[in-house]
Amino acid sequence: MALKVKVGIVGMGLGGSTVYKTLRTIDHVEIGIVCDLMENTPGMEMARLDGVQTCVSLDVFLKVPNLDVIIEATGIPEIQQHVRRNKAKSSAVIEAQGANLMMFIIEEKEKLAEIKRLKGELDAILNSVQEAIEVAGIDGKIKYVNPSFSRVTSIPAVQRIGYNIFDVSPNGALARSIRTHEPVFAHRALVGGTSVDVISNASPIVVDGQMEGAVVVFQPLTDIYKLMEQLKASNQVINELQSRLNQISTSSYTFDDLIGSHPEFESALNLAHKAAKSNSTILITGESGTGKELFAHAIHGASLRRNKPFIKVNCAAIPETLLESEFFGHEKGAFTGAVKTKLGKMELANGGTIFLDEIGDMNPYLQAKLLRVLQDMEFERVGGTKPIKVDVRVISATNRNLYEMAKQGNFREDLFYRLNVLELRLPPLRKHKEDIPAYVHSLIAKFNRKFGKHVMGLTAQAEELLMQYNWPGNIRELQNVLERAIVTVEDEIISHKHMLNFVDSQNSIKKEQMSLEIMPIQQMEKQMIQLALQHYGNSMEGKKQAANALKISLATLYNKLKTISNL
Repeated sequence: MALKVKVGIVGMGLGGSTVYKTLRTIDHVEIGIVCDLMENTPGMEMARLDGVQTCVSLDVFLKVPNLDVIIEATGIPEIQQHVRRNKAKSSAVIEAQGANLMMFIIEEKEKLAEIKRLKGELDAILNSVQEAIEVAGIDGKIKYVNPSFSRVTSIPAVQRIGYNIFDVSPNGALARSIRTHEPVFAHRALVGGTSVDVISNASPIVVDGQMEGAVVVFQPLTDIYKLMEQLKASNQVINELQSRLNQISTSSYTFDDLIGSHPEFESALNLAHKAAKSNSTILITGESGTGKELFAHAIHGASLRRNKPFIKVNCAAIPETLLESEFFGHEKGAFTGAVKTKLGKMELANGGTIFLDEIGDMNPYLQAKLLRVLQDMEFERVGGTKPIKVDVRVISATNRNLYEMAKQGNFREDLFYRLNVLELRLPPLRKHKEDIPAYVHSLIAKFNRKFGKHVMGLTAQAEELLMQYNWPGNIRELQNVLERAIVTVEDEIISHKHMLNFVDSQNSIKKEQMSLEIMPIQQMEKQMIQLALQHYGNSMEGKKQAANALKISLATLYNKLKTISNL
């Protein structure tokens, strides 16, 4: 038993009602729901009488499961966009333009009524349509069949014209219309003398108030099914293209997002600005979390390639067995599971930039292939034999020492020099803690927008806690700490007590010393000096570092130690 095609109709005006009347008579079509903003239209009343679900809300309509085809018959762009955007992936959409194909029967009837005896124009129109058309006089004698009639039925015109419809197809819609002098809609039958199953609409031909005969327009059910299958196939292709497009992005950050005043940071920033104007290969080095990816985004966004793809590849996250396929793609049948040709990251990045994060973790075999791309700007897909030319700018990043790796034989030396045309060295956050307040201000604004919060800032003690912390995870760790704090805080100001939940107490000021009560300045000074000496040690070098951290001279520190001993 053939599965039914489940259909939903949006818009139950004249066009939608006509489609509804036709489809409800087809055994293999199930009308699941109809929708119209006006619940009392004749089309909606008709559907309710038939026991078909109705609704006046598109959101309700789009929640109906397993709709194979949605017929959008309103022609209103906003409704069409809403349907396309919110429909299930498995649902094909026939918009008002496509639905016209189903409503052509009625349109042809109206044309015939208007054209009257203008046979020349009538022939030109009838000969051009894809639907099968047959005309008979009031006596049943067949006067005309169009080329599509012969195509659909395989009956030549000479074997039909001149015969009587009551002899060759007495149970068809055309014979019925002539007998009753009434139109016949959505009549399903076999064409006389054939095994072709069709849906027919027949209508009397009336001239000057006198019925002269009738015309039937029909379409084989297989054409409708083929159309639905084609729409399903097209929908699948669109989904595959969407999946491919999802791999392509543009840069998300600009130079305005890069904050820092430390000399090393400013040096990297100035070099990045200059590098953006060229096509040179760039290597960005620095510890994890220092902002290497942000720099890559900003360089691409300021380059002449900014309107082309920006493709990111994490070399450490892709399984080694899939690395070559991910980078260069594969041909259909190249290996087990390669059921279709796949474009690799290099091909997707053509014309734009590819960002190779954690390049130090790339395996040696792929390093050799990458070197060829950098030298010749061409490669072959896995299983392919045809070289593919590309124009790609390569930006790579690593938290490892590639130079030392190359000297030890753990990274190709020739690839290292190809990647290291321009090197941007990003300092760790512990080297430019003076930038932390600016980062905090920017991140609070960002997370307020993201989470709908209204955090105004940090207390002085909370900010001091951040300044004292060593930040092994660098800016990324600071971002994570601020995000967690803003998500969980209920107040407009984040206190040090709240921040202590997220900052490693081993590398920060001890909690009990952040919970000091009001005390004399001398006592507070004593505690801070003791804390500095505990941190840096009592050696001569330790005391120098302690004095530097306390922003006092070494001589002043010694004087204060004498004072402290008397307290």
